Amino acid sequence: MADYKQTLNMPDTPFPMRGDLPKREPGWVQQWQQKKLYEKIRKASAGRPRFVLHDGPPYANGNIHIGHALNKILKDIIIRSKTLAGFDAPYVPGWDCHGLPIEHKIEVTHGKNLLADKVRELCRTYAAEQIEGQKKDFIRLGVLGEWDNPYKTMAFPNEAGEIRALATMVKNGWVFKGLKPVNWCFDCGSALAEAEVEYEDKKSDAIDVAFTCAVPDQLAVAFRLDSLPKPAAVVIWTTTPWTIPANQALNIHPDHKYALVDVGDRLLVLAEELVESCLKRYKLQGEIIGKAEGTRLAGITFRHPFYDRVAPVYLADYVGVDAGTGIVHCAPAYGAEDFQVWRANGRGFDEILNPVQGNGVYVPSLEFFGGQFIWKANPNIVAKLEEVGALLRHETISHSYMHCWRHKTPVIYRATAQWFVGMDHKPDGTTSLRERALQAVEDTAFFPAWGKPRLHAMIAGRPDWCISRQRNWGVPIPFFLHKETGELHPRTVELMEIVAQRVETEGIEAWFKLDATDLLGAEAAHYDKVTDTLDVWFDSGTTHAHVMRGSHKAQHAFPADLYLEGSDQHRGWFHSSLLTGCTIDGRAPYKALLTHGFVVDAQGRKMSKSLGNTVVPQEVTDKMGAEILRLWAASTDYSGEVSIGKEILDRVVETYRRVRNTLRFLLANTADFKFETDAVAAEQLFEIDRYALALTKSLAEAAEADYAKYEFHRVVQALQLFCSDDLGSFYLDILKDRLYTSATGSVARRSAQTALWHITQTLVRLMAPILSFTAEEAWAVMSGDAEDSVMLHSFHTLPEMPADEALASRWTTIRAVRAEVMKEIEAVRTAGQVGASLQAEITVHAAGEKFAALAALGDDLRFVFITSSASVAEVASEADEKIIVTPSSHQKCGRCWHYRADVGRNPEHPELCGRCDDNLHGAGEARSHA
Repeated sequence: MADYKQTLNMPDTPFPMRGDLPKREPGWVQQWQQKKLYEKIRKASAGRPRFVLHDGPPYANGNIHIGHALNKILKDIIIRSKTLAGFDAPYVPGWDCHGLPIEHKIEVTHGKNLLADKVRELCRTYAAEQIEGQKKDFIRLGVLGEWDNPYKTMAFPNEAGEIRALATMVKNGWVFKGLKPVNWCFDCGSALAEAEVEYEDKKSDAIDVAFTCAVPDQLAVAFRLDSLPKPAAVVIWTTTPWTIPANQALNIHPDHKYALVDVGDRLLVLAEELVESCLKRYKLQGEIIGKAEGTRLAGITFRHPFYDRVAPVYLADYVGVDAGTGIVHCAPAYGAEDFQVWRANGRGFDEILNPVQGNGVYVPSLEFFGGQFIWKANPNIVAKLEEVGALLRHETISHSYMHCWRHKTPVIYRATAQWFVGMDHKPDGTTSLRERALQAVEDTAFFPAWGKPRLHAMIAGRPDWCISRQRNWGVPIPFFLHKETGELHPRTVELMEIVAQRVETEGIEAWFKLDATDLLGAEAAHYDKVTDTLDVWFDSGTTHAHVMRGSHKAQHAFPADLYLEGSDQHRGWFHSSLLTGCTIDGRAPYKALLTHGFVVDAQGRKMSKSLGNTVVPQEVTDKMGAEILRLWAASTDYSGEVSIGKEILDRVVETYRRVRNTLRFLLANTADFKFETDAVAAEQLFEIDRYALALTKSLAEAAEADYAKYEFHRVVQALQLFCSDDLGSFYLDILKDRLYTSATGSVARRSAQTALWHITQTLVRLMAPILSFTAEEAWAVMSGDAEDSVMLHSFHTLPEMPADEALASRWTTIRAVRAEVMKEIEAVRTAGQVGASLQAEITVHAAGEKFAALAALGDDLRFVFITSSASVAEVASEADEKIIVTPSSHQKCGRCWHYRADVGRNPEHPELCGRCDDNLHGAGEARSHA
């Protein structure tokens, strides 16, 4: 037997089967940086329509985690896909640099007794170090961006820009000073934003407390009685005994019914619906002797259990009767609703009792409990209530309670003098910030759609935004307050601009070292310099002003096309950006919001070191490659929780191998093909090649549409299905014979290669946003130009095919028959009658359109079935259809391995079949369909 292997067109490519990603990716990253790929993309994209994804800044503290990796990869996929779709899509990464976590880190490392200037110096240095570490890891993930010029909220121009944003809000009348209950953490020593509060279970003392009536005659009238037969008291239920010393009122619902209950030694006022449950809880027997609507009790006063003062009854719609007693004790310094009711009844800020200091300790002057930490004072207060006969019930309960997200310790509502952005103020006399923000939510596109009602609800129900903090490491609130009136200096906005100019060259330190006389002269004696800093959410929430239209104006456009972050940012960055945008510009700073879920393990559990289920992105890139993380991020429906684990990543690896092997086949079989000289015109392409290009066009259109909708998992599914089913199991399987056995430059082979070239161009560009490393590796093989990049091009445009509306339908039918033929061959093979499918001869009995589709292929039908012989016979109906498989009785061709009757036709080459002889020594075989 002669060796005819050398006569075959065997595939060849330098594109290896194994990606060896962990070892090779760092080199590619280095190449991208050395040849300044990002800058080249910017030049190539100049003049195109601009697409702006504004980066939500991660916090400059600690190593990146898997959530960071997911976030940055998704952003990179969007930037790359928009670039390939024909947009100029720059990406400026950013970092959030100020705030408590960094200051806390410095305190832990260096102690709490440092001078404020030193704290800020150390914080700035620490943040810069953290940024460099995170930047390295983000770049390793294959994320392209302006890494040499990112934005940092601690950069002097950004600190100055933030002050200017605040000045605009002050000028427009949105900022005010007020005494209000805010979330307060004793460990932070500062107010917390809503986003900095989380809920955990806490054990608390639940107590029922009696407040004796100070005006029995008025209470009798309210219950339509001539007089009270014995002392009466209203009963409250609370889980915060520490607030009892600050009680100043009692709140009841105006429409609820209240009962006066005789329990023997006294009368108790309780909500009628709760009388039975309360008496059972107190282990008392009682009789209702009077009933009254809540409105009849308004204004009646009751005595504080152990202080010489009274508490009036105020009406409040928030009071419920689902638990407790139906009466709420009101400490306006320590409750949001309490504060609102207090103010609604005309009571002033200066009347509010606020005995709890910022460290959680009662002021020394507080009788009985001065100097005690509130949590430790709870049992003492309970004991005092029992001592004076006011305690009806005491038990310990476990309930969900506010905690600081950093310290994991309970927080309280505490009234403090703070700076607020008013949600319901109408400085222009027409619309409030709440109304503006809700309209902006309506005007924003949401991906996924559930983000809209979530953000809408948060805006609709949120209180005024407390923007002040009492820390060192933050952008200052550069105000001067009159010592007597407490009013802002009349030239505040002008003075803020002067401060901003200094901060622009010296940083925030310029304000803290400023002597007030430098700006105010002799007036300085009458003003106090505010030392508060801005909430860190104000830093990131105003980046649309000081980054997009400030430090990086040239790379942006306002408003941004897209903000993309995790679902927690509906109460974080999305939220603060929306509010500042509406106060400064009257609109949101973004056109659309995209939200991804949190990363959980394969069982849906939150990542936790204690559970040992954390997945570290650096470890994945070291073991599997960043490409696998990128494919994982893209292949998951991120609109919900995103699962990751070893088994999940192993499946991703299998998907990657399938795509890579497909790509290798395409590259190997087009290695000797030059499109400019070898391409076959569209009208001359074989029918199956035109069908393959039609499938490719469908893939491209769907994938590009899914990229535009940010549904990357659908892109991955489509690519995977295309590679495995349309190509691997069908088109490429059929094509091998024509590619390998046809004459090198024949129309038959060049037709196949033309289709493969277009498929490869399409596939590599479609996968480039996700599999960025592999796409660049393939592109280098395709282009032969080390300086070229797939990212310097656009999605591939396929050639216009000759009109053939029935093509897809015809080949869908053929594929269906082929699948049935494969089953029949497999059954015969299992029975041991044939080996490979080429040893089989097929006769398909078909009716109607099925017969027509198969018969039109002529002798090419055998290539579709990958059999040595295939014929079709027409039958009358579908009921008569069948497939007959018989083993071939002919000899096997030594070159193409087909079993043919004409093997040995040429005596000089007795091992060859007729078509191989024609391909090698004659004009070439005649085939036109497959």
